[in-house]
Amino acid sequence: MPATAAPATKPPKGGPLTPRALYQDVAERLRQQIFNRELEPGAWIDELKIAAEYGISRTPLREALKVLAVEGLVTMKVRRGAYVTEMSTTDVAQVYHLMALLESDAAGRVAAHGSDAQIADLQALHDRLEKQVRQRDAFFDTNEQFHLRLLELAGNRWSAQIVMDLRKVMKLNRHLSLFKQGRLAESLAEHRAVMAAIAARNPAEATRLMRAHFDNGLAAAAG
Repeated sequence: MPATAAPATKPPKGGPLTPRALYQDVAERLRQQIFNRELEPGAWIDELKIAAEYGISRTPLREALKVLAVEGLVTMKVRRGAYVTEMSTTDVAQVYHLMALLESDAAGRVAAHGSDAQIADLQALHDRLEKQVRQRDAFFDTNEQFHLRLLELAGNRWSAQIVMDLRKVMKLNRHLSLFKQGRLAESLAEHRAVMAAIAARNPAEATRLMRAHFDNGLAAAAG
């Protein structure tokens, strides 16, 4: 029999997939400017100036600002435009409270149900922290990786997503807590205790120690 041509592949419904939208790239660039303090908390975001700097129209910029507003990094004010969010003392306390609840629960769950390989993975991140106590930025990054990995291992994707969003907002205030004089060494000691409780398969102690870790972080942020 003669060969027959393969049937034409139908395009996916909804049209072809497109590369990452421009507004997402704009949102990421703005996000990093906020985290790096190039845009300070409370600062008005000059849309005309930023659009000119980025070489874009105001449409993707405004879409990006909506994304950052949902994340809590930007506050939209009627007839006044967008501002980098300022965290009040109450805001900080409320965020720490939520993070303490979710992450202490995660620590207890991993202590109770984590596999040996998962706990070894956490231990490796903690060991990296031990070596980075004199390297602030590296310590901060690894510390975040540790907490997010703990949430991932706990297996509740909703908790993980909430904490990821809360941690973005807390970066507006990181110089008040983790980077406070002496706080890195204290935080490391608290991590060491949490890690020991998880490795010992002691859920109650892991939960208690993680809650204390956040209580101490809040005290440093408020002090």
